[in-house]
Amino acid sequence: MSEFKVGQVREMFPALVSTDEKQSPIFLDNPAGTQLPGTVIEAVGQAMTYAASNLGGMFPNSIRADEIWQSSHEAIADMLGASSWREIVVGPSMTTLTLHISRSIGRTFNRGEEIIVTRMDHEGDISPWLLLAEDLGLVIKWLPFNQDTWQIEVDDLNALLTDKTRLLALNYASNLTGSINNISELASAARAAGALVYVDAVQLAPHRLLAVNELNCDFLACSSYKFYGPHLGILWGRESVLADLDAYRCRCASDELSVRFETGTPQTELLAGLEATVEYFQWLGEICGYSGSRRELIAGAYTAATDYENRLTIKLIEGLNEIEGLRIHGITDTSRIDDRVPTVSFTHAAVSPTEIAKTLAQSSIYAWSGHNYAYEVVKQLGLDEEQGVLRLGIAQYNTETEIDRTLEVLTGLLGPHKKPKSPDYKGVECIA
Repeated sequence: MSEFKVGQVREMFPALVSTDEKQSPIFLDNPAGTQLPGTVIEAVGQAMTYAASNLGGMFPNSIRADEIWQSSHEAIADMLGASSWREIVVGPSMTTLTLHISRSIGRTFNRGEEIIVTRMDHEGDISPWLLLAEDLGLVIKWLPFNQDTWQIEVDDLNALLTDKTRLLALNYASNLTGSINNISELASAARAAGALVYVDAVQLAPHRLLAVNELNCDFLACSSYKFYGPHLGILWGRESVLADLDAYRCRCASDELSVRFETGTPQTELLAGLEATVEYFQWLGEICGYSGSRRELIAGAYTAATDYENRLTIKLIEGLNEIEGLRIHGITDTSRIDDRVPTVSFTHAAVSPTEIAKTLAQSSIYAWSGHNYAYEVVKQLGLDEEQGVLRLGIAQYNTETEIDRTLEVLTGLLGPHKKPKSPDYKGVECIA
């Protein structure tokens, strides 16, 4: 296939162009949320203008709203590899959807039964289950990640599984270390023990093609604003499992899948943006030389983008490893680049993550410091729970020049010839 056309990609994103006559911003805050293509922004505006009506009416704006709801669910079902749009639930965020569906799942559990959560997850896939356990008298078991491989190992999972295990909640990729888990293997082990499997794929979805029906899980959640779309969460649930769950809904709301799990009036304008996000991936597949169905074009887009992002990630890791006193918390063996997403977090022996983030921001380089809601990861690693790490995350629109510039600024601040400074643990910042 043809070379990844990052120049054409960047032209799609209005936010990449500086509007204040200063240096154009370098967005490396992408694990917290990516920028949007102009086509997505336009789709949102068009829907707010011509489809700002509730569903089910007999007039044009309501009919358009119905069409947007249907087509957006079909589009994201194709992107995730679902069997049907009936398996797709859309809501305000992954965390909101998980809190909501956990209540329905919990109605099938009994006091004393067990839920396994991991030390690797974002709080959005931990706190809902802790709250459910507190409400229902369930037992929580904690599954650590292996600090040699940086992944969840199946032997560690097997040691926790019992005939009382009802659910395993785990992530596909860490939002702090970037490590990718072998979901199919882990899910198979849990389901063999009779447990449901709930996967947080928020950090994987921007970087790898998802194929939900091949993972042996029962639920998978992601967020479109992490992969160039609007602020929405998406939940896939295996239809046979969703159909057996009671939905928390208004009495007069539809009981049909999947709408019965979508409470209130839908965010029609954001659904229009969601469909346009899928269309962006189709466009990317086309300009990278692929053809075929919507799903095939999306797969081609991921193939091309992953190869490009991996090259930038290797450059970033190698550059960071040259800085004295800096420690990357995650996979640094570049031969294992396929075992991680391009999220790279680090600490420095003498300069706090907060100070590093401030210095980068002064150079128009955007990054996050803090625990980033990977609270259990920070605790297992023995890091300061408030300061956490400095996190850099690469997206499709980043360039080698941007990575060079970032490394230049970091070397200037942290390089071996700079007099060490005492860490400043004030002014903590964090984001999901």
